Amino acid sequence: MGYRIESDSVGEKQVPKEAYYGVQSLRARENFDITNKMIPEVQIKSLAEIKKACALTNNEGGTLSTEIANVIVAACDQIIDGKFHDQFIVDQIQGGAGTSTNMNANEVIANVALEIMGKEKGDYSFCHPNDHVNLAQSTNDVYPTSVKMSIYRTTLILIDKLDQLYDALMKKSEEFYDVLKVGRTQLMDAVPITLGQEFHAYATAVKRDRNRIEKALNEILTVNMAATAVGTGINSSEYYVTHIVPKLAEVSGIPVKSAEDRIDATQNIDCFSVISSVLKTCAINLSKMSNDIRLMNSGPKAGLGEITIPAKQNGSSIMPGKINPVIPEVMSQCAYAVMGNDFAVTMACEAGQLELNAFEPLVFNRIYESLNLLINGVDTMIVNCIEGIIANEERCKELLDNSTGYVTALCPVLGYKTTATIAKNFLKNGTPIIDEVKKYGLGESEIKGIFSPEKLTRQFANL
Repeated sequence: MGYRIESDSVGEKQVPKEAYYGVQSLRARENFDITNKMIPEVQIKSLAEIKKACALTNNEGGTLSTEIANVIVAACDQIIDGKFHDQFIVDQIQGGAGTSTNMNANEVIANVALEIMGKEKGDYSFCHPNDHVNLAQSTNDVYPTSVKMSIYRTTLILIDKLDQLYDALMKKSEEFYDVLKVGRTQLMDAVPITLGQEFHAYATAVKRDRNRIEKALNEILTVNMAATAVGTGINSSEYYVTHIVPKLAEVSGIPVKSAEDRIDATQNIDCFSVISSVLKTCAINLSKMSNDIRLMNSGPKAGLGEITIPAKQNGSSIMPGKINPVIPEVMSQCAYAVMGNDFAVTMACEAGQLELNAFEPLVFNRIYESLNLLINGVDTMIVNCIEGIIANEERCKELLDNSTGYVTALCPVLGYKTTATIAKNFLKNGTPIIDEVKKYGLGESEIKGIFSPEKLTRQFANL
C-alpha cells in the first residue's frame, strides 16, 4: 500500500499512505495493545462534536481562518455521520491521560480536512492536527469532556431499558395480584404475601435506581472545556473561554455547562465515582431480584417451584431434560462485573496527582463497560425472562397451606404463647391450623376473617 513519513518528538515513522490516522496514533496503537477494544463509536462522535465546536468558536473569535475552520467542520460532520470510524485505532486503556485518543481524533480530522482541500494526507502545513484541529485545547479538557458526553448518551439508553423493565415488572405485579403464597425471611417460612406484591417491590427498586441514575447524570454535565492544560486556560482566547461550552451544547444537543472552577474540574474526577456508584447500586438490586427469581423458579419438582420462567436452552450436557435459569444467572454475572468495575473506578479516581488525573482512560473503560453490561443484561432479562414468567398458583397454595405462614395473624387474638403452641403442634403432628384454632373458641366466620387474603396481605391501602 505504500507509506508516508511522519515525525513527532520521538522521531520519524512510516505511516500507511492511505491511513487517516498519523504518527502519534500509530505509536499509541503499538504501545497500548491492552484490551483490544478501540475507541467506541459514541466517544468518536463526541470527539468530533468537540472539535467542530472548537473550530466554530475559534473562527468566530478570530483565531482560526474561515477556510481552515470550514474544512475541519466538514471533516467532523463526516465523522459524526459515521465515516472513518475504523481510523480510530487507539486502545481504550492507555497511558497519557487520554492524549493518544485526542491525537487520534486530531490526526484523522486533519487528514480528512486535507483530503477535502485536495491535499495529500500528512501534508500538515495546510491543516495541522495540533495547530488547527487542537487549537485552544488540551487533552486535559477534550478527553474528559468526550468521556462525559459518551457516558451521558449511553446512560440515557440504560434509563430507557430500566423504564422498560419497570413496566414489565408492573405488568407481572398486576397479573399476579391475587396469587397468595408464603413469604420468607432468612429463607424460612414467614407470613403470607402475594406474588404480585413481590414483583411490585422489584419494580419499585428498579424505579428508584432509574431515578437515582438520572439524578447522577447532572454530575457529568459540568465540563472543563477552556481549561486547556491545568485549568488556567493558557493558549486560549477570551472569546473562546466564554463561548466554547455554549457552542458545544448547541453542536451536540447535550446540555453541558461550564465548570465554575476549571482547575478543580481538571484535577478532580469524583463525578465519575458518583455515576459508577449508582450503577453499582442498581446492579445490586438487579442481582438480588434475579436471585429471588431463581429461587422461586427452583425445581421443577424438588425446589420451590412457585413460578416458571421461560425455558431458553438445555441446562446440562449430561442430564437429559434439565433446564437451568440461565437468564437470571447472566444478569447476576453482569451485576458482579459492574461491582468490580466500581472498585477500579474508585481507585482510579483517587489516583490523581496535583493538577491532573492520568487514569481517566481506565475510568471510562470501566464505566462504559458497566453501562453496556447493564443495558444488555436488563434487555435479555426483560425479553427472555420477565415477560414469560408464569405463576404456579396451586404450588404457591400448597406451600402456604403446609407452612406456619398463617399463624402470626392469630397473635392479636390469641396471644403469642398460644399461637406458638398452635404452630408447634402443626409442625409436630400435622394438625390442621384451623382445627387447632377452633379449640380456643373461635368461630368459623371469625377464623375466615382472620385468614382472609385481604387481612393477611393488604391491611393498608398502599399494599
